[in-house]
Amino acid sequence: MKKAFLVLLVLCLAVSCSSSRKVYRIEPETTTDLSGNWNDTDARLVAEEMIKDCLSRVWLTDFAVSKGKKPVVTVGTIRNNSDEHIDAETFTTDFERELLNSGQVKFVASRGQKEEVRDERFDQQDFASPETMKKIRNETGADFILLGAIKSIVDEIKGTKVVYYQTDLELVNVESTEKVWIGTKKIKKEISKSKSKF
Repeated sequence: MKKAFLVLLVLCLAVSCSSSRKVYRIEPETTTDLSGNWNDTDARLVAEEMIKDCLSRVWLTDFAVSKGKKPVVTVGTIRNNSDEHIDAETFTTDFERELLNSGQVKFVASRGQKEEVRDERFDQQDFASPETMKKIRNETGADFILLGAIKSIVDEIKGTKVVYYQTDLELVNVESTEKVWIGTKKIKKEISKSKSKF
């Protein structure tokens, strides 16, 4: 009985030692695709390419010529209509970063961010000194809002799965509701597994 227990203990120790986990730090820009699902690389590439396309179109120069200033843009809802969990907030931040860093537009906070800023401004009315208190109803209004959705189609058979992602964005004039730009970015991934089902 003792021998059987010792053998079992040694086997358990051997298994636990052989399945130890290793963690490596890698650069955030490194392309990684472990599961084949939508990931940070997909979000970054879509944001960079789509915003570059958006800012190269005629709506931008038309606005600058007619108004004599840079347009003010905000990002609205980017819906996840795919069958995966995609963190829309991270994805939205990628679009905000690309727009703001372009230097071609002015940028105002999103709806959720505005609520926090307004709460701070209302607090200042009671608690900040008159010299530092910020005015109510003095916000910069957006000229355009970016809206969109991510969709996916999955096709699979016998250990191979193909996932097709499509991101559609629209830039809408806030005052007139005119759509001034529509962009689409497509990504297709093939994921293969041997002898197992997804």
